[in-house]
Amino acid sequence: MLPEVEKLVVIQDRDLKTAAIQKELKQLPLEEDDAREKLASDTRALAAAKLAAQENEVAMKNLELDIQTRQDSIAKLKVQQFETRKNEEFRAMGDEIEKYQKSIIDLEDRELVLMEKGEQLKKQLSAAEAGLASSQELVDEDLAAIQSRRENLNRELKELEAQRAEKAATVAPEVIDVYNRLFKSKGGLVVVPLEDGQCKGCHMKVIKSTVVSVKMEKELTHCENCGRILYWWTEE
Repeated sequence: MLPEVEKLVVIQDRDLKTAAIQKELKQLPLEEDDAREKLASDTRALAAAKLAAQENEVAMKNLELDIQTRQDSIAKLKVQQFETRKNEEFRAMGDEIEKYQKSIIDLEDRELVLMEKGEQLKKQLSAAEAGLASSQELVDEDLAAIQSRRENLNRELKELEAQRAEKAATVAPEVIDVYNRLFKSKGGLVVVPLEDGQCKGCHMKVIKSTVVSVKMEKELTHCENCGRILYWWTEE
C-alpha cells in the first residue's frame, strides 16, 4: 500500500472513531433527561399526597374552630340563661343551646371522618416519599454512570485527536486538504479498497486505467465515480 494511503487509513480510522464518540457524547444529555424523567411521576405523586394531607389538616382545623366557636356560644348562652328571669328568654336560649349542641355533634362526626382520612393520607404520603427516594437512588446511579461514560469518552476523544494530529503532521498539507474535504462530503468514508474492479465506497466499477493506477501504487488514485481515494485490496 502506498505510504500516504497507509497514513490516511490510520487518520480515517481515528476520524471515524472520533465522530462516533462525538455522536455518543451528544446523546448523553438526552439520556440524562430520560433518567430524570423517571422521577417526574413519583415527584408529582408526592406533591399530590402532600397537598391532600395539608388540605385535610386545614379542614380539620377549620372544624375545630367551628366547634370551639359553638362551644363558646353555648357557654355565653348558659351565663345569659342564669342571669335572665324571663321564662320565654330562658327557653329561647335553651333552644339555641340545643341547636349549637346538635351542630357540634355533626361537626365532631365530620372531624372523625377527616381524622380517619388523615391516617390514610399519612400512609399514602409515606409510600410516596419511599417511592421517590427509591427512584432517586436509581436515577442517581444512572446519572453517575452517564457522567462516568462522559469522562471516559472525553478522555478517549483527546487521545484520538492527539494520535490524529501526530499522523496528519506526516502527510503533505495538500493531501490532508483533499482528504478533509472528502471526509466531510462523503460522510466519513474516504479511503476505500478497490475490489474486483469495484470501488467499495460507491460500489461502482472503475475504468481499467484506474485499476492499473491503484495496483501500481505510485500515486494517490481517486474513483472517477465518487472521488474517493482507492487502495488495492486482495484476500492474501
